[in-house]
Amino acid sequence: MSENNKPLILGIESSCDETSVALLKGFDVLSHVIYSQLIHKEYGGVVPELASREHETAISRVVDKAFSDAPGIRPENVDAIAVTYGPGLMGALLVGLNFAKGLAIALNKPLIAINHVEAHLYAPFLEFPDLNPPMLCLLVSGGHTMLMDVRGIRDFTILGQTLDDAAGESFDKVARLLKIGYPGGPVIDRLSEKGNAEAVVFPRPYLNKDSLDFSFSGLKTAVLNYTRDKVFTDQEIADIAAGFQASVVDVLEEKVRRAVVSTNHKNVILAGGVAANRLLRHRLRELSEKMDIKLYYPPLKYCTDNAAMIAAAGVLYYEKGWTSELTVPAVPNLRIYDYSYTG
Repeated sequence: MSENNKPLILGIESSCDETSVALLKGFDVLSHVIYSQLIHKEYGGVVPELASREHETAISRVVDKAFSDAPGIRPENVDAIAVTYGPGLMGALLVGLNFAKGLAIALNKPLIAINHVEAHLYAPFLEFPDLNPPMLCLLVSGGHTMLMDVRGIRDFTILGQTLDDAAGESFDKVARLLKIGYPGGPVIDRLSEKGNAEAVVFPRPYLNKDSLDFSFSGLKTAVLNYTRDKVFTDQEIADIAAGFQASVVDVLEEKVRRAVVSTNHKNVILAGGVAANRLLRHRLRELSEKMDIKLYYPPLKYCTDNAAMIAAAGVLYYEKGWTSELTVPAVPNLRIYDYSYTG
């Protein structure tokens, strides 16, 4: 596709506590704005009602900022509007989805409803636009942990997934146990740099020898039992964080290894919020060298919830002629293999 024929897509993301808007020309990011809701830190987790109110307050100015950051681009220039319709918090989803619908009507542009989880698969395309399936994807976030055999756009099979807590969720819960802040992933990642991962050894929930599924609730319980009714020094807390993180990463690495052997894929992508974890990136880079495979992951700013990945999915859908009806609803519990588009 020539430069002039690349679709111009406006992406909107509001599934949880980030109000984000991006403009993409093909996979070239013209602008990308994220408004993070700091109000949730004092509660140790996202408060749904507060999240939806924050989205309502922020979304108009975030959209305006996205266009002001892309000189020469006006709303009427976009080819389509891509927006998250699930999964996520109902109130938060409705703010972004309804705003996108109103904009689509006002501009007479097609709407493309995007599955937030699926969009994570395409985040690496923002850095590697020539990346093509087939490939193996490890998607690790606050709400999901899964291995996927990706054969094409909208053509994938879930090889394994979490049976209870997602990896990112376990990071948040352990951070809460240690009283070290929210969100847990970045805090534990930073704290682990100062800790000794061998000082406190937690179990590795590999399940059976052939399983590609995940289970982190027992690991979280092990941390709970270890820390219950005890007072620790700062160094001991860092050691616990490092030991916990090492356990999670060991499991994720082993499952990727098993999946590569099973599928014989040569391309592996790492996506989702936990893809920002430095130890995980390092260990998968080492694994890729040992197994002679290629590892791809997005820049840190495209690992967590963001509109650039929503717009990237919109680019791929638009090129295939897949659009959505304006009646598409918000679906808080949307699964990766559920879709709402025509074409």
